[in-house]
Amino acid sequence: MHLNIREVSRLLKVSEKRINEWIRRGILRADLVNQQYQLHRSDLLELASSREIDVQAEIFASPKPDGEHNSSLVDALSAGGIFHGPGGADKPTVLRGIVDTLTLPPKFDREAVAQLLLARETMGSTAIGEGIAIPHVRRPILLNGSPASISLYLLERPVDFGAPDDKPVFAIFLIGSPTARMHLHLLSRLSFALHDPELRAALARRAPLTEMIAEFQRVEDAIPRRPHTDASQS
Repeated sequence: MHLNIREVSRLLKVSEKRINEWIRRGILRADLVNQQYQLHRSDLLELASSREIDVQAEIFASPKPDGEHNSSLVDALSAGGIFHGPGGADKPTVLRGIVDTLTLPPKFDREAVAQLLLARETMGSTAIGEGIAIPHVRRPILLNGSPASISLYLLERPVDFGAPDDKPVFAIFLIGSPTARMHLHLLSRLSFALHDPELRAALARRAPLTEMIAEFQRVEDAIPRRPHTDASQS
């Protein structure tokens, strides 16, 4: 799931010099491992979702995780559900309210999950613009034994998330996954889907469940497929 400078250069279709410049300026996050920068694909997807950098559709393509069957975006959304709420006047209150509603394994520490999400927000908002946020952490919270899911929360009162376009957030997606690879797979598909203006419009008007699912299915059918030979680079 980590990429080197050369791989990121190829995905973003820019020079390695430009990638290094973006790292120095803090536009891209990177870890220094053995004197070489390593970048996480989820960070590139987050950047692509917020449209801070023009990217090619290829970055959104991801191979189906080996041995896992429930990898469809629509299946995951159906499993996670669409909810109205929770209420709250600020980001911490809303995120804690969301964590309280999650279906988690017995003895799972909800407070720890909330703290991880809030800590991630201090590194930079997970709002991607136009009223949408995808709270997540670089090392995903894994729900072993649980099916992959995407839960959508539609807030009655939008909340300031420090979005790049300064618009308050009304739609929040939270991914639950049994493996890190599945988490990245779903984040990739969701990031691609949220570029679609018709889908964003359906979110904005709080479309009925059947219409929302149909919109996600339409967009998912257009997701590019990565060649099998590229799977080793995910």
